Amino acid sequence: MSSLSDIIETFQSVDAETRLDLLLDYANKLPALPAQYQTEAAHDMARVHECMTPVFLWIEKDAGKLKIAAEVAEEAPTVKGFVSILVDAFDGRPCDEAASAPSDLLKLLGLDGQIRMNRAVGLTSILSRIKKAAA
Repeated sequence: MSSLSDIIETFQSVDAETRLDLLLDYANKLPALPAQYQTEAAHDMARVHECMTPVFLWIEKDAGKLKIAAEVAEEAPTVKGFVSILVDAFDGRPCDEAASAPSDLLKLLGLDGQIRMNRAVGLTSILSRIKKAAA
């Protein structure tokens, strides 16, 4: 588990090509969807409809900490990487960390110029959903 500020610092410290490689590395690190959510995903529950890519997101609060589970289609590694960053940064962390996350995270990660606008809308919606649930 990494802090969001550490992740941002890492992304800002490298060039654009390496940023994309980092994002793809994160895509490979997204934890497998827990069995308890697999049936819901199969029935299109918890889908983030603002995202063109099939993204499923479960967010719960437990004793002031956030629990996040997600599933992202394999054919969208950049989306999967971004979701994996959010899971890494916020899962198991205090809710206030996620609630106060910067809304311009794509820009802070240096990914705003590398991700198409239609994908950026979906990714921003995912972040907004997490922030709202954490608040």
